[in-house]
Amino acid sequence: MTDTPKQPDTDAASAPPPPAPKDRRRLPPPGVEFPKTIKSFVKRAGRTTTGQAKAFEVYGARYVLPYTGAPLDRVAAFGAEAAARPLILEIGFGMGDATAHIAELMPATNFLGCEVHEPGVGALLKHIGERGLTNIRILQHDAVEVIDHMLPEQGLDGVHIFFPDPWHKTKHHKRRLLQSPLVAKLAARLKPGGYLHCATDWEPYAQQMLQVLGAEPLLKNSADGYAPKPDYRPLTKFEKRGLRLGHGVWDLVFTRI
Repeated sequence: MTDTPKQPDTDAASAPPPPAPKDRRRLPPPGVEFPKTIKSFVKRAGRTTTGQAKAFEVYGARYVLPYTGAPLDRVAAFGAEAAARPLILEIGFGMGDATAHIAELMPATNFLGCEVHEPGVGALLKHIGERGLTNIRILQHDAVEVIDHMLPEQGLDGVHIFFPDPWHKTKHHKRRLLQSPLVAKLAARLKPGGYLHCATDWEPYAQQMLQVLGAEPLLKNSADGYAPKPDYRPLTKFEKRGLRLGHGVWDLVFTRI
């Protein structure tokens, strides 16, 4: 009597391989990468309104510049007649209220605003259209990369950084925008006599700003400590509310030596 050949165990053959040993390293949530470098922004949730979307359609092609990674062509950006005007960089203009206000006060100065928040870009474009402003251009890109690759040294007449994220928790302080490496880059890109104007409503951050800016050898404080609010900077609605509640706001204005 012959033995019946043993049939392969189909269940065993089709069974999935055993799981790989568990990686004990801390991994990011699915779809989220660890940041390789500090960015000038944090993506915020927000809905673009109909008016903001319409402003993108009507004004975006003219006033939103592409990020090229090459030095900014001022003639292409602002036009031949306006290219030689003073240039102010603003990092993180939010909804653009202060940017539009200052640009309207200073029509003979060019303003370059960096903001990645799409509703904010749309809101500033809406201001541009409603006020007939021609001296603002927008880069919807990380400001650190713009500074590194598109802005040559001693090319700026001023820099505005109003109410950057204070990152209240101690463990998050390393994410704050105003730190020595960035300040050194900004100082190098200011013309002699140019200025860096920062404002915050968080006193511990103001103290850190004062320390970091004061340690930069190319900058000199224009005041003995904090500066009076320059007339050109408008009060934001949040600032007005804070002042009513007794909260402080601190301006710092440093000039390039």
